[in-house]
Amino acid sequence: MTHRRIDDAPTGGIDYIAVEESAPFQELKRRQRSFVFPLAVAFLVWYFVYVLLSSFAPGFMAQPVSGAITVGLLFGLGQFVTTFAITMGYVAYANRRLDPRAEQLRAELEKAEGGRS
Repeated sequence: MTHRRIDDAPTGGIDYIAVEESAPFQELKRRQRSFVFPLAVAFLVWYFVYVLLSSFAPGFMAQPVSGAITVGLLFGLGQFVTTFAITMGYVAYANRRLDPRAEQLRAELEKAEGGRS
C-alpha cells in the first residue's frame, strides 16, 4: 500500500482515495468501529435473548414483579432504555474522541482545497 499525501491530489481536486487510505483517517475509522461494533453485538444479543425468552419461556416472562408489571414488560422497556443509553454513550464518545479528529481532517482537506483555487 503506497502512502500518498493529502495534497498530492490529481489535477482538479483532492484525491479522496488517498485521504481514505491515510493513517489519520484509518485511525478515525478504527476508533469509531471499536466503539460501535461491540455495542451493536451486545445490543443484538440482548435483543435476541428477549425475543427467545418471550418465545420459549413465556412462564418466566409472565411472572409478576409488582402488580401488573411482569418480567417481560420490564425486559421490553429495558430495550428502550438500552437504546437511549447506547445512543447517549455514542454521542458522548463521538464528541470526545471522534469529532476533534474529524474536524482536524476536514480542516486539512479544506486547506488543501482552498490552496488549489
